[in-house]
Amino acid sequence: MNAAATNLPSASSSPAVEERFSPPPAFSEQANASAALYDEAEADRLAFWATQAERLSWAKPFTEVLDWSEAPVAKWFADGKLNVAYNCVDRHVEAGNGDRVAIHWVGEPVDDQRTITYAELKDEVSKAANALTELGLVAGDRVAIYMPMVPEAIVAMLACARLGAMHSVVFAGYSASAL
Repeated sequence: MNAAATNLPSASSSPAVEERFSPPPAFSEQANASAALYDEAEADRLAFWATQAERLSWAKPFTEVLDWSEAPVAKWFADGKLNVAYNCVDRHVEAGNGDRVAIHWVGEPVDDQRTITYAELKDEVSKAANALTELGLVAGDRVAIYMPMVPEAIVAMLACARLGAMHSVVFAGYSASAL
């Protein structure tokens, strides 16, 4: 199939690899990454990423930042174990931030809004994880999530992560026959 048939740009119409598009100065000024941070990463990238990874909570700490023994396959922090749900939710509650806003959701129409604290989110994720466990879901299982863009979709994703199940979000606009 040619590029025109797929509505994709052809290689000749795509920007060259060397081309760069810098952000507007106002955006750059408010960016969180300072020049010093870039310098630190450039000076020793493995130490830089180890420092960044240590900002997370690890169930089993990593001992090696990068395993490049099967190049070109890179394995980052391969011997460590962490739980995304714990890092996204639980650790904030444990740090005393349970009353802080975790999600502020605005639906359509815009007056359809909900604010969910970290403590509330932890409760909902735990309930969903328990329900999935009762259905027989275990670590390593695969789950397809077919939901609209509502807070419960985030709860479902985090519940899967809490259990060690892999999830894939399916766009909820697809009809049953399109799936």
